[in-house]
Amino acid sequence: MEWQEILGLVGGFFTTTSLIPQVWRLYRLKSAREISLTFNIFLGLGVSFWLAYGIALDLPAVIFWNAITILLVGSMLFAKLKFNH
Repeated sequence: MEWQEILGLVGGFFTTTSLIPQVWRLYRLKSAREISLTFNIFLGLGVSFWLAYGIALDLPAVIFWNAITILLVGSMLFAKLKFNH
């Protein structure tokens, strides 16, 4: 494995896993007032474009981590719509 691919995997790990505590908190507290709907939509769109970019250029690290991030952002958006009071 090339060092550039390792950089992408490590960077993707940290940026993607940074969302886990927020998602965990949203579902634990059943409250999403502090999360912006606009933030969720823009983040979801941005990650979708990054995923498309990774697919177009066949970049495994970009594809892998952005696919996982889409799931996390989707669960945040679901929590926002479900728990927003």
